[in-house]
Amino acid sequence: MPHAVQKPKPAVSTSLLKKMAPDELPRERLLRLGGAALSDAELLAVLLRTGIPGTSAIELGHEVLAEQGGLNGLLMSDGAALKRPGLGPAKAATLLAAIELSRRLARTQVPRRDLLDRPDLVANYLSLRYVQQDQEVMGALYLDVRNRLIAERDIYRGTVSRAAVEPRVILKEALLRSASSFILFHTHPSGDPSPSAQDLSFTRRLSDAGELLGIRLVDHLILGSSGRWISLGRRGAW
Repeated sequence: MPHAVQKPKPAVSTSLLKKMAPDELPRERLLRLGGAALSDAELLAVLLRTGIPGTSAIELGHEVLAEQGGLNGLLMSDGAALKRPGLGPAKAATLLAAIELSRRLARTQVPRRDLLDRPDLVANYLSLRYVQQDQEVMGALYLDVRNRLIAERDIYRGTVSRAAVEPRVILKEALLRSASSFILFHTHPSGDPSPSAQDLSFTRRLSDAGELLGIRLVDHLILGSSGRWISLGRRGAW
């Protein structure tokens, strides 16, 4: 009697999601345990919803994080950077919306805090705002007598020599806003936040000019890449 022809078995899927019990899937765990219980890749999987053939949403999340350089790199991403197999317009738009919400959330926290002793809070907010810049940006956060944020202003954009930057432009804005003090910031597109000699000399010059007007320089933050930053105030640079 001829043997029955056996149909080839389908290849065993290595998809991580298929190995999980239903109540251990990222979305279910998020609802049951809260976001803190999920890894970065699992949170991304919730946003991505589905993976691609042969790759689960969690595995896709791991790949995206690896390609972008982790969460800090992901925060720098734009639509072009997110173009890859498995990330169509819908998934990319979802990630970009989540990134923008995180930036706006950081912005809402700044006015409620005493900014004089929280350079980490200010640096986090500014990094989310200016992390995508491919050119240097210098600006200032202006504070009232209670050390609360009353205004934010970009002062210069582009490659600017510190010698060409005039303190009066920054201080004029402080006078117009009736600010009692201010926090200066600028970005280093190179990614390295280490201050240059010009950065240090300009900071001292600006602080001296502000003191003459009764407007105190609280800090000067230099923002690099991947969440790196330096507080010249903490370093006692002036």
